[in-house]
Amino acid sequence: MTARVLMVQGSSSSAGKSLLVAALCRIYMRRGIKVAPFKAQNMSNNAAVCADGSEIGRAQALQAAAAGLAPSVDMNPVLIKPEADSRSQIILMGRPWQTLEAKTYYEKKNILWEHVAQSLDRLRAVHDLVIIEGAGSPAELNLRAGDIVNMAVARYAQSPVLLVGDIDRGGIFAQLLGTLWLLEPEERALVRGFVINKFRGDLSLFDDGIQIIEQRGKVPVLGVIPYLRGLSLPDEDAVSVEVASLSSKPASVGQTDIAVLALPRIANFDDFDSLRAEPDVHIRHIDSASQLGRPHAVIIPGTKSTMADLDWLRKTGLADSIIDYARNGGAVIGICGGYQMLGEFIYDSHHVESMVDRVPGLGLLPIVTRFSKNKATFQAQAQIHFKNGWMSLLDDSVVSGYEIHMGDTQTQSSWLEIIRRNGGQVKVPDGSVSSDGKIWGCYLHGIFANDSFRHAWLKSLGWQGEVASQSVRFEESLEKLADAVENALDMDLLEKIIWDN
Repeated sequence: MTARVLMVQGSSSSAGKSLLVAALCRIYMRRGIKVAPFKAQNMSNNAAVCADGSEIGRAQALQAAAAGLAPSVDMNPVLIKPEADSRSQIILMGRPWQTLEAKTYYEKKNILWEHVAQSLDRLRAVHDLVIIEGAGSPAELNLRAGDIVNMAVARYAQSPVLLVGDIDRGGIFAQLLGTLWLLEPEERALVRGFVINKFRGDLSLFDDGIQIIEQRGKVPVLGVIPYLRGLSLPDEDAVSVEVASLSSKPASVGQTDIAVLALPRIANFDDFDSLRAEPDVHIRHIDSASQLGRPHAVIIPGTKSTMADLDWLRKTGLADSIIDYARNGGAVIGICGGYQMLGEFIYDSHHVESMVDRVPGLGLLPIVTRFSKNKATFQAQAQIHFKNGWMSLLDDSVVSGYEIHMGDTQTQSSWLEIIRRNGGQVKVPDGSVSSDGKIWGCYLHGIFANDSFRHAWLKSLGWQGEVASQSVRFEESLEKLADAVENALDMDLLEKIIWDN
């Protein structure tokens, strides 16, 4: 039996499509439906690793968790990871395929579309319902000819479409009606409902607005979803980081202040969501030396382009500020690309990232990194081996996470040993740490999601908050999201749209 389908498209990026798909996956999973998410093409440096080492967008991994599934590459066959303003690495079926300039990407449409269609067909063959997410807006007229993610998918699957608008941005009438009217007639016929997202205030004040949208669009409004706060769920892209860096606020008295660098090519920034969710922990995303101040810790996150972002650190003055901060006893942490930056040198003789053969690092850890053409992508478990400072409390304990990196790092001061990769046993040293444990780095994304590790590190900074489980918070957030969406939508009408189509 071929699964039914429902597609969620947006009037723009960040309209809330990803979380709405996650909510619907959880709602139908709770109703006993075998449901799976799908997004043909995703553009994000926030990636997840599947059990076989393939990469997909972090949002699809979240949606899979909401559906009670392990993530698989069929859920996101094409992942675009920007390396520069007009150049991206293309991940096809979970593996690096080509690095392309934006103007040449659409020339590959036929090849990419074949994989998109086959992945969707495979998902539909083994599930009852597939909930499809679009990307950006379906009404980008200049991109229509190369579309493999919005209405091209809806037409292929003959899927009913929900169109989502973000009322918090303003202009909700132009968002929804303008998008609808710019579609081709056969595409408009697939739009079966509007959803208004991120509403604040008294809903009754928008009753006439709903009537106007329905009268002008001849499409029902399925519901108005409130602006939801306090969800411990990852964002899909770095828009939230960019916004946060523009409005970086100082920590309040008594809070543990952590400054995360808002690198131009930041990747896997959800590494720090579990820290942000802790009480009395204040995360600031900073992009200038003037914003640094005297935090309890500085984190250099992962990046899609280590050498370019290291150059950015030097040009902004942040490199010198971080070195001075560390030399004066500050705690500095690097994850993946940030870990590479903490070392003495980075070599790129194969010109994987740039035409420069070697650049000096920040010199805060005794490591050297050499880029290679092979990309490491693993789900991983690692054992901690360090008997000094706060890490001594965790000696011999095991942490879980995932690796996504180009290059290898030579270290004489490793504190981690990777013991499992994609289910297989290995023995691979990872990470480097200063003698007092204040400066450290590693390749293991998701390390802060390990409760005992996160709490031990925070306590080393003076944090005295109440200990809570990240996995419990994650599940509670999914349930809260699903409950809010289920209460906001006309579920009877949605059932008819899906099953009576």
